[in-house]
Amino acid sequence: MKVLFDLFRAFFTIGALTFGGGYAMLPMLEREIVTKRNWATSEELLNYFAIGQCTPGIIAVNTATFVGYKVKGVIGGTVATLGVVAPSMVIITLIAMVLENFMDIVWVQNAFAGIRVAVCALITVSVVKLFKSNVKQHWHIALAIIAFVVVALLKLSPVYVVVACAVLSFIFGKKVQKA
Repeated sequence: MKVLFDLFRAFFTIGALTFGGGYAMLPMLEREIVTKRNWATSEELLNYFAIGQCTPGIIAVNTATFVGYKVKGVIGGTVATLGVVAPSMVIITLIAMVLENFMDIVWVQNAFAGIRVAVCALITVSVVKLFKSNVKQHWHIALAIIAFVVVALLKLSPVYVVVACAVLSFIFGKKVQKA
């Protein structure tokens, strides 16, 4: 029972203190899940995060579900998922009740502008960490650049790009291993 409570509390804290979605919460997930609690390794967390991006739903919720399931099975996945979504539900409900009355106030607009800047910084940190830990060979760099261009500039669905990168990595990785 203590582990379930710890799962809920950890993911509640992550859900309550992270703004900007899944990418912005990656540093906090790593600190809480990998460093502090040893529920997963950095590599496992990145795998959960990657799978969470490829599956329907919110990245943070999917990642919480995977970690919770690893720690305590179906009940752990459920508890972790409830923990990560509970703060958002409470905050969104409260904000929805009062925000409309305050959005025309300049300092509220400025506060939201500052939050957006902070979220960009958090996302940038996550991207750099992901790049450093996963892009290890020259062909990985080329694949990352091509994937970025195809998604950002050509507006192709990330789902197709992820599948194509997986297939290319499988094929090209085998050729590199043989050499």
